[in-house]
Amino acid sequence: MAEPIAKLPVPIGQDEKSVPVMIYTATTICMGDVVLKEKLRGSIWLRTNAAPENVCLYNARVLNVNNIGTPKQLLFPEVHISVAQIHIFHLVPPTQDPVDYDANEPNRKFEPVSILCDVFRIDGLIRISTQSSLAKYVELTRETFTSLYEAEISCFLLPALGIIKVPYTIVRQSISMFATRTA
Repeated sequence: MAEPIAKLPVPIGQDEKSVPVMIYTATTICMGDVVLKEKLRGSIWLRTNAAPENVCLYNARVLNVNNIGTPKQLLFPEVHISVAQIHIFHLVPPTQDPVDYDANEPNRKFEPVSILCDVFRIDGLIRISTQSSLAKYVELTRETFTSLYEAEISCFLLPALGIIKVPYTIVRQSISMFATRTA
């Protein structure tokens, strides 16, 4: 059983900030603070050239979602997670960044989708060309992480976790199943 840890101060430099994030791997949900350069948006950080190979979470809470029975929360002052293990990533609600698109951009639409990723289901909207479809998007897009807007995240194995609603999340495309859904 994990004992409570004292929340440690996050080591922030002059041009840095602390951002609360949630990270989902194949078997865990992790929550904690990351340190970023002041100019970076936390929500899109892993989609940028500034993305590290490992993410350091401070004051981390780790929940194993692959357990049968009641999951145990583990508490650590610091956890390091390889970006290659990250399947879903978003800011802890209600924290949010400004949107990463121009709402007036012509020829773009939001397409309602469901994404199945490990033991998680994410219902949300992808932003694609008005001339495209989900099938074309999945076939042609080669990005590591797909952006999803107005997302609702649930866990098959732990329905008691409820639904986590976030305005923006990213999902590792290569391990996800994409499904069309009605709005």
